[in-house]
Amino acid sequence: MKVVEVTYRYDGTDAAARPPPVDAEGARQRLDEGSRAIATLLAGVAEDSGTARRVITVDPRDLGIAAGDRKAPKQTPYAAVLGCSDARVPIELIFNEGPNDLFVVRVAGNGLGTEVLGSLNYAADHLRGSLKLIVVLGHSGCGAVASAVDVFLNPRAYLGLTANHSLRTILDRLLVVVHAAVKRLAAEYGPEVSQRRGYRDALIEAAVVSNAALVAFTLQQELAGMGNAELRAAYGVYLLAEHRVWVPSEDGTADNGLAYPPTDTASFARLADAIVRSRRIAALLDHGAD
Repeated sequence: MKVVEVTYRYDGTDAAARPPPVDAEGARQRLDEGSRAIATLLAGVAEDSGTARRVITVDPRDLGIAAGDRKAPKQTPYAAVLGCSDARVPIELIFNEGPNDLFVVRVAGNGLGTEVLGSLNYAADHLRGSLKLIVVLGHSGCGAVASAVDVFLNPRAYLGLTANHSLRTILDRLLVVVHAAVKRLAAEYGPEVSQRRGYRDALIEAAVVSNAALVAFTLQQELAGMGNAELRAAYGVYLLAEHRVWVPSEDGTADNGLAYPPTDTASFARLADAIVRSRRIAALLDHGAD
């Protein structure tokens, strides 16, 4: 088995780390490059031998340890990430980033509740000098989405949640995208698709990416209303078993990395078709999740 070392290093010099992105596209590219680097680092860990190393340079100013610096560091993240609360999704590590690079908000199912939206609005309003992108990062096998799928497939289970308002609030937001994914899968594969071995797993994954795209779209509309035209939203899904960020492409080509959300009804429809026709969803329908 290969040994993997990830080191956050400040080497005692005052040299700055990587320059921050100047716009949203630069931020998206940096996040994609970082996630690909980590995925490559972790590839073949169980089969290979030797040691794989990754050093993430820390800017001393981000820790308040630069020469002559006795003040708390200024907050200067270049991206905000709305991630799930799942402990298997370490946001900074996934994107090859260190302290003060990302403004991270985490909540089950990537839901846009009042506190979450307020936190992201704060970042958009108070961190304008550095913030270029807001990312919604879902992940495979999301427990919140899986619960919503199970409730949809067995509506009687919802009755058991009548006294649990907080959990119902999370599921209610997700049931809309679950229902949409159900209809798209049936339209693509026929009504008998629900009898296929991996239907539940495929439905969960289709709903995960649909939810991430919808939340990113909502955030983009929110940003436009704040008059912050340069700040953009993007989305992706972190695949736990493969350690990579996935978004299905409309043309069936490369599907690694983050994407910008659809902008209208027609583009949402094209994305929905791309999701259910993707190789990942087709494979899950036949075999289920590992």
